Amino acid sequence: MEVFDRPPTYDTNADTIVRYTAGEVRKRLLLYYSDGGESSTLRISLPAGSYVPEFAFELEEPETAAHPGRSHEATADEPDAELHAVADAHEPHVFAADLAHLHADLAAAGDAKLRSRTLWIAAAAVLVVAAVAGGLLWRSRTPHPTTAVDQFWAPVLRDQRNVVICTGSVVFAQDRNYSGVHTANKDPDYTFVSMQIASAIAQVTDIAERSGISTQVVPSASTPLTQLGEHPVILLGGYNNQWTLRLLDPLRFHFAQGQNQSPEAILDRMQPANQWQRDRSLPYSSADDYAVVARFRNTTIDNWVVALAGLGRNGTEAATQFAASAHYMEMLRSQIGSGFDDKNIEVVLKVSVIEGKSGAPSILAIYSW
Repeated sequence: MEVFDRPPTYDTNADTIVRYTAGEVRKRLLLYYSDGGESSTLRISLPAGSYVPEFAFELEEPETAAHPGRSHEATADEPDAELHAVADAHEPHVFAADLAHLHADLAAAGDAKLRSRTLWIAAAAVLVVAAVAGGLLWRSRTPHPTTAVDQFWAPVLRDQRNVVICTGSVVFAQDRNYSGVHTANKDPDYTFVSMQIASAIAQVTDIAERSGISTQVVPSASTPLTQLGEHPVILLGGYNNQWTLRLLDPLRFHFAQGQNQSPEAILDRMQPANQWQRDRSLPYSSADDYAVVARFRNTTIDNWVVALAGLGRNGTEAATQFAASAHYMEMLRSQIGSGFDDKNIEVVLKVSVIEGKSGAPSILAIYSW
């Protein structure tokens, strides 16, 4: 409460700042000890599931002076020379020190057979421990491969504590003679989202939480521009989301707006002949949908934005599946090439719709800068 300035009654499920910060501490400690901090005799850890730190001291390498009669460098005639070489190669200082003490004690005892037998057992033990320690050290220092999904979301989730999911929402029509919904305005009553948008929120939240990022879901109609500038923004929805329309408007692929343009269409600023819109001669549940997947840094809010927006709700659902799919992200990365995790990217998708269900998306156009 004092460190993070939270009230005693705040919801820890909605605000995961404590768990997130503890995770950051664990990661930074691991990075420190695996990159330059391994020489430190003091090791601090924060065990998973606990906020109580643990402190441990490592034993130092025994000096040669502690064992009179032994030269500074082991010779080939010494029975444990090769053993020390293996131990030094894997840096198990504690076990090498224990073996040295054991060797000295046995030598003082004068039992040659016991010494030889015990040395073989100790040698085998140290070799096993050295191999395990070396393997663990190699694993801790070898970076895990970054997936294409991770790279796509990296600018939005990197070095962040939370992101804003700004979603379009609708309300029931107030006209008793009309049965339907309208896009929510600035003063909405009982706004709601479709099942497709709800699915998109769940998928995006899952991606963020796997990276330790908390999310805040807000309706676009009542969210001011100043709030969008506080954190990276994920926009869900096209024509029911005012910020999708406005922030994508300067980009190459954007949504048509105004009376002089085609209604509910995706336009191409560089090739105006390209227009993608639903077939209005078909029922809504059977007409193919189109969507824009965009990741870009917006100068208006001075932050990164990811837009997953369809002409209709099927397009938005498919756009989210596209951005969360390892298959599609790998396909996109192969076409973008170098700089995939930092470039501004726009993709136009076509989505098959059968009986109201979204099919697999296909890529129609890609642009990056």
